[in-house]
Amino acid sequence: MGSPGLGTGNSGQRLGITEPISLGGPTEYDVIKTRELEKYLQNVGLYESQEEAVSREEVLGRLDQIVKNWVKAISRAKGLNEQLVQEANAKIFTFGSYRLGVHGPGADIDTLCVGPRHATREEDFFGELHKMLSEMPEVSELHPVPDAHVPIMKFKFKGVSIDLLYAKLSLWVIPEDLDISQDSILQNTDDQTVRSLNGCRVTDQILRLVPNIQNFRTTLRCMRFWAKRRGVYSNVAGFLGGINWALLVARICQLYPNALPNMLVSRFFRVYTQWRWPNPVMLCAIKEGSLGLQVWDPRKNPKDRYHLMPIITPAYPSMNSSYNVSSSTLRIMTDEFQRGSEICEAMEANKADWDALFEAYAFFEAYKNYLQIDISAENDDDLRNWKGWVESRLRQLTLKIERHTYNMLQCHPHPGDFQDNSRPFHCSYFMGLQRKLGVPVNEGEQFDIRLTVEEFKHSVNTYTLWKPGMEIRVSHVKRRSIPSFVFPGGVRPSRPSKATWDSRRASDAKVSGHAGSDKPGEVKGAADGQVDGKKRKRADDSADTQLKNSKYITAVPSSSAEVQAGSPGGTVSPCSLKGDNVDATGLVEPTRGKDESNMTNGSKTSSTDELSSLNSEVDGSLRCIPPHTGLHVTADASSSKEAEKLAIEQIMSGPYVSHQAFPEEPEELEDDLEFRNRVVSVGNTNNGPLQAPVSDAAGAAPIISSNGAGPSISLHASGSIEELEPAELTAMTSIPVAPVVQKKPLIRLNFTSLGKASEKSG
Repeated sequence: MGSPGLGTGNSGQRLGITEPISLGGPTEYDVIKTRELEKYLQNVGLYESQEEAVSREEVLGRLDQIVKNWVKAISRAKGLNEQLVQEANAKIFTFGSYRLGVHGPGADIDTLCVGPRHATREEDFFGELHKMLSEMPEVSELHPVPDAHVPIMKFKFKGVSIDLLYAKLSLWVIPEDLDISQDSILQNTDDQTVRSLNGCRVTDQILRLVPNIQNFRTTLRCMRFWAKRRGVYSNVAGFLGGINWALLVARICQLYPNALPNMLVSRFFRVYTQWRWPNPVMLCAIKEGSLGLQVWDPRKNPKDRYHLMPIITPAYPSMNSSYNVSSSTLRIMTDEFQRGSEICEAMEANKADWDALFEAYAFFEAYKNYLQIDISAENDDDLRNWKGWVESRLRQLTLKIERHTYNMLQCHPHPGDFQDNSRPFHCSYFMGLQRKLGVPVNEGEQFDIRLTVEEFKHSVNTYTLWKPGMEIRVSHVKRRSIPSFVFPGGVRPSRPSKATWDSRRASDAKVSGHAGSDKPGEVKGAADGQVDGKKRKRADDSADTQLKNSKYITAVPSSSAEVQAGSPGGTVSPCSLKGDNVDATGLVEPTRGKDESNMTNGSKTSSTDELSSLNSEVDGSLRCIPPHTGLHVTADASSSKEAEKLAIEQIMSGPYVSHQAFPEEPEELEDDLEFRNRVVSVGNTNNGPLQAPVSDAAGAAPIISSNGAGPSISLHASGSIEELEPAELTAMTSIPVAPVVQKKPLIRLNFTSLGKASEKSG
């Protein structure tokens, strides 16, 4: 059991695809602040006790013995001779946070069982091994997921949560000293085995590619905790998961090999605030390999050009570990990086502390409008299966809303779920909604997302293991009506304290925002405050500078930038979704100006003349400075932010290019085109409101909408009727509508027809 042993550091060699930014060692200030950080992380309970550590080791040893007995049993059952039965072996490896050494109390242990060629995944792993585990009294909550992208068996062993994968190698006998880091281990294996092995291979490679493992671990613990506190830790929700954060931190460790965690945290925010996505983050050069497996390369693979925030795994075959990131979640993470950078600078001036950095994000105070997704089932097992499926599809809802509104409606998915104790076998998910910041509000225009939601629910209800009682309901809920069960203790908190970093920052922005609020095209704040016009101007200037300097450009169809006002006929009653740039705490959300209308996936559209003016254009593609050009910055020069900024610019120069042709639609959305075309046709809809089926799997009552003349009325599943304020209707906004494209009908967006959730109904 285990993985190849590694030392505490690799400082004797240069690591990474570029030279470090700084070789400077720690100052006395760094030593003091690092001690403070380590104490802080201990005090918040991020380290397990010695007793728990010993318990985990015992569980892993027991699991290793179980799989060895299992493989001998199936070898004997398959008729192998006694010698082969005695030689038959299987081995347990660990990966993820446990292998990296950054797991906390109660965390899952990611494990991999490696077996011989005659031990099949379907019959033997999910059959015989599953049966063996189910008969053991130490095992509970056994949950196999054989049809997952990476097939997995989840269970608890003596209370320790285990996620177990399986890899069937082409070997007849698995040696006890097997080294799975060798590429030859992948020969003659199926795709599921390659993906299952990838976790272990990537984890071990990360530990080999950082200069100091202990500093890496402390920094990674810090960033994982920060990401969870700020609500950006979740791969399935479109943010980043454990492996993504590990890769980002490892790259910073390479760039500052002699820095302590205090400086590494500060430079993490500084570097990734300046990073121009979709420039990829890589720990080492991508190897083509000799096995013919596909590796990430946007020059060759059209689908790779869709990735907005590429974070590339270092083990062959190299993949983008962050393909789930959407334009909305990338924007949210970029804003959080900026906030982190500001706090770290304030800490250096003794104007902030670690508490400010780790301040929890007030998700349910940040927006005025939310989508609430309720799911339910008949029992615990059904709910667990249904939850896993729905969670895997929630990203589709974000993508659909972004695409169907041409990114005018932005989504912020909450990374977790909430349970109402008064409703068994039920849970809820939430998404914050706001119109795109910096876009003028046109009176009388509105959003209508009925068809988008119906399309999403249709895709969810295609679940092959669906059972009666598995239901889903999507509703629009305003901030004041957020159900109380989402708050700690079921009690809605009072307004945020003025003592927090975010509220102080927002208060300053609110005061300064009055001066710039009259500029044309700006969205004025409502009761919660005004937009800081100066911040927007700085954001616009920064965007211009980044775009002019960009070496990695993705061209988009001109129609995405040249949108026209109007809507495809019909009148629907809106509910309020105002163009507020200030959240309930007064916090100004970073804005983007006119250049954003010409941007897709973080890149600006360029004319042929503009593209040809860039350096090294060859055959319609943009070639960049090779990654191994020197950029060594001395310790003295690194103290200058300008020097660091220049070094970061050079780091982002790489061989990966984005071709001018825009690829086809992402694969995860292609399967919904047929349904969308069947549901709605937007030919002549001038004779009345645009109608859409509004019944949902939860059996909600029909939703009635007025024609816009007066308050909008909606009938809930509970039978209650809520009247929207007429004032809200006039403040509603709409997306510009692009020219009609065959097979892609235009969809207006409106929240009214989505049942409104109340605290009472959840």
